[in-house]
Amino acid sequence: MFRKRPAPDGEELLARLASLTTQARELAELRRSQVELAVALQRDMLPASLPTVPGFHLAACYAPAYAGLNVGGDWYDAFVLPDGRIGLSVGDVQGHAIDAAAFMGQIRVGLRALASVTSEPGDLLACTNDLLLSLNKDLFATCTFMRFDPATGVLESARAGHIPCVWATADGKAEVSEDEGGPPLGVLKGTEYPVTRYRLTTGGVFVLLTDGVVEGPSLSVDEGLARVVRLAGVAAVAGMEAHSLAAAVLKNAELVGHEDDAAVLVVGHDGRAVTP
Repeated sequence: MFRKRPAPDGEELLARLASLTTQARELAELRRSQVELAVALQRDMLPASLPTVPGFHLAACYAPAYAGLNVGGDWYDAFVLPDGRIGLSVGDVQGHAIDAAAFMGQIRVGLRALASVTSEPGDLLACTNDLLLSLNKDLFATCTFMRFDPATGVLESARAGHIPCVWATADGKAEVSEDEGGPPLGVLKGTEYPVTRYRLTTGGVFVLLTDGVVEGPSLSVDEGLARVVRLAGVAAVAGMEAHSLAAAVLKNAELVGHEDDAAVLVVGHDGRAVTP
């Protein structure tokens, strides 16, 4: 004969419920702290200001994701190179939370440090790729790096698995860039990254962004890029300032069902102070 186990009384049930509630609260607090730490890391690692370039305007907008632990490692950066040209980069680390945010910081610092040795975009991405592989991390990142020469308006671009940028001219022509690109950083050793050259003409704009701006549950990446193309074209014709265009492009992230970080970096010719 088997004896039935006596049913727990009300006090024992309440004690168990209180214990489970405490554990759930502690876990929720831990996860919230992880998200807050990741956001703080992101904000601290992004540039406090952008370079001032006569005749041109640089502007950036950034929105971290707050869905669960989906705080990721998107970044943007702009800095003056040793020869006076401007380095521009945007990127996206695979993964979320603290690891991705910290890895983003390593990449951004690595790009800046290596740019003092070689600022040629293809070589710079190749060196950064080898550096990341030497760290033996289980993470990788997509990235676009551009070298901008304000004296000529020439932009030299190299992409590592990242979504293309968008450009527009003052007459309203706007398109998605068609540079070839290579695989993400931190995946394959000895990778080469082709370089494509563009020219930023009077009144024109270039928009660099991450996939959180144009891709999500509500919108495909092609549809999202098409929206940015239209925005850039209208902005160039209307003479919209760079920061207003960056804000308008970031607003597009709300239409895609924003679940990921979103970063936008705009460089525009103001059409007034034309460099000889």
